[in-house]
Amino acid sequence: MKINNAVFVKSSPQWELCPQTNLPEYAFIGRSNVGKSSFINMITNNSKLAKTSSKPGKTQMINHFLINNSWYLVDLPGYGYSKTAKSVSVGFSKMISDYILYRPNLVAVCVLIDSRHEPQQNDLDFLFRLGKEAIPFVLIFTKTDKQGVVRTKENIDVFLQKMKDHWEELPLYFISSAVTKAGKEDFLDFIDKTNKKMK
Repeated sequence: MKINNAVFVKSSPQWELCPQTNLPEYAFIGRSNVGKSSFINMITNNSKLAKTSSKPGKTQMINHFLINNSWYLVDLPGYGYSKTAKSVSVGFSKMISDYILYRPNLVAVCVLIDSRHEPQQNDLDFLFRLGKEAIPFVLIFTKTDKQGVVRTKENIDVFLQKMKDHWEELPLYFISSAVTKAGKEDFLDFIDKTNKKMK
């Protein structure tokens, strides 16, 4: 798949206010500074589509982007950032939870994981919640250009091994870099094949 058209549609503070559509949606989420905006901009060939920032918590609403007039890319607020007021953070948590649980055309949650770090408990907790609620998801390991190939593989293996403590079957995952564009074709191929199966 090649993305020829990516258009911002709407920012919504709650899932009931999201665009009324039957088109498939893929939601992107991860801890702050995981490289979510950079990944979105990379796969859409648009460096300004999702706002990047060095400050955690930049994304604060449910952001819908219409891709190729055939599916939606949904940019969700991150989890685990610490510099946002606790009361607001709780609101984000409910907003994210409600969208994921109740949005009928959500196909998969794309959870971004920083490949440079050991498994983080808030990542594992979030994935466990998705599994408990039977929400389909895939993993995207980001920032793989920041260390060598061997180190990246070691870190990913440790993360997947940690998941095996609670999972009988591991999810589909992608190894990516917004700098080298690694993983771009594989991920877009996954979306293309998934959308075709739904027709």
